[in-house]
Amino acid sequence: MEEKKRLYRSRNKMIAGVCAGFAEYFDLDPTLVRVGYILLSIFTAFAGALAYLILWIVMPQQGEQF
Repeated sequence: MEEKKRLYRSRNKMIAGVCAGFAEYFDLDPTLVRVGYILLSIFTAFAGALAYLILWIVMPQQGEQF
């Protein structure tokens, strides 16, 4: 049986590991996800900052059980 893929905050982090966690989940380059997040945040009047804070609280750290 195939192991279910889960979304976690990564240990490869700059601030909290949220962007790197998304990059690992979708098999993308973490730098591209971070740049995309910054651009999206700027163009949405920094609504991305609120989303990042919420994800920081909600997403478990890689290796933690929930």
